[in-house]
Amino acid sequence: MSEPLLDRRGLLRAAVGAGVAGGLGLALPGVATATVAGASALGPAGFPTYQYVGTPFNKASLRYNPTNELIFPCIRGMYDKIASPLGRYYLYYAPHDAPGGICLAYGNSLGGPFTEYPNNPVISRTWSPHYSVSHVSSPHMLWNPANRQFYMYFHGENNTTRMAWSTDGVRFTYHGTVLHTGLIPGATETSYARVFEHAVPGLGNKYVMVFMGVTGGTRKIFWGWSSNGKDWQFDPTPLVTPSLDGQRDLSGPTLVKRNGTTYVVYHGGSGNMFLTEVGNAFDREVHLGVLHRPLTGAPDNGRSAAPSFGTDGGVEYMFYEAGQRSGSTIAVARAV
Repeated sequence: MSEPLLDRRGLLRAAVGAGVAGGLGLALPGVATATVAGASALGPAGFPTYQYVGTPFNKASLRYNPTNELIFPCIRGMYDKIASPLGRYYLYYAPHDAPGGICLAYGNSLGGPFTEYPNNPVISRTWSPHYSVSHVSSPHMLWNPANRQFYMYFHGENNTTRMAWSTDGVRFTYHGTVLHTGLIPGATETSYARVFEHAVPGLGNKYVMVFMGVTGGTRKIFWGWSSNGKDWQFDPTPLVTPSLDGQRDLSGPTLVKRNGTTYVVYHGGSGNMFLTEVGNAFDREVHLGVLHRPLTGAPDNGRSAAPSFGTDGGVEYMFYEAGQRSGSTIAVARAV
């Protein structure tokens, strides 16, 4: 790690103070904690190796598929949160290019199959009187047990991250903008946000957000914190920088907890997924290398991105965005 990065992390450490939060496994609302028990192949930091097993649905048979590209899966367990859900698990995804649209599929097992919700998109690019944009995309759902509401984060346009809330995961009420480029000095894009429950020592927060920001013409991973998931503060310094992975651009971050510490998983321009330890205080940047390499053939075609993790029946799964842009789909891999 270069000295300038350490200097900036030092400033952050001074702000948040010392301390270590506990926690093992993968933190996902409604999905059991992941462990490495039984895994026969391990990646960096003891993470399992994931092997492609299929797709959750047939993209060609979808009723709503305006651009033949699907991105940014978000898998969430519903069986313990709402009465009579459509299925035990809800899978959110979206096209990226216009018109986009936040979509839903549901199933009773992470191993599939998943059924398309018949009235997709559940959130569209026009929501009068709140906004009218070229597209909305990159859905991420958070469960707030305090008020029994789901918070949906999504972007549209790429310089604005928005939030809506729901009590059933299907019908949403618009909240407003939670992030835009004006909050990160020099940024031209702020999107692909995921939000997780994680208290950083000294900040008095309950949630953290990891997202892609474009500054100086390159895509980096940034972060912010909030006490309620609605009002946010952001660190102007990148949390994860691409050059230390030998990349020019990074995107699609997600937060994982394991080994008593905290990591970010994300993809780079090479098509690989990478792993970096940021620590429970978000004061580290320890690049650990490639977590997952894409298949050279279909459906990955050299690119895997935007992972969402979960465990069902003791089996660990990774839902991810597979394939090159303009032809991507949602794929599923299983720990081996």
